[in-house]
Amino acid sequence: MTCSIAHTTVDARHAYTLSEWWKQLLGYTDIPGDPNLPEHPECMIQSPDGSHRVLFITVPDERVVKNRLHFDLRPHERTRDDEVEWAISIGATQVADHRGIHGPGSGWVILADPEGNEFCILRSQAELDAAQGTQQQEG
Repeated sequence: MTCSIAHTTVDARHAYTLSEWWKQLLGYTDIPGDPNLPEHPECMIQSPDGSHRVLFITVPDERVVKNRLHFDLRPHERTRDDEVEWAISIGATQVADHRGIHGPGSGWVILADPEGNEFCILRSQAELDAAQGTQQQEG
């Protein structure tokens, strides 16, 4: 017997506020017929095609240690660097910069959401494809 992940759950100080922030970052939406409201202790959002859901739950505990689980985000419409700049412009903070860690054009950037939950922004698929094409041409 196998299982599938129904959704990813994120503990939050303010479920609604954090779900609205991630909704903007990811381009996700509320579940049809189940809108999130400021007083809701549980707020679920989903990808535009409904294939992935994230549930934010208000909890009383403060985050005190590094995340044991985090999102790795691959931009669809921007480059990694443009996505990092955009995320920072809407309230993310940069935690660490690993761009170039494996040579020019490689790496990722670690950011934190407004409640301190860390996530990474990777290179876009277009950037990966371009790098692969360059390697094949050089080989």
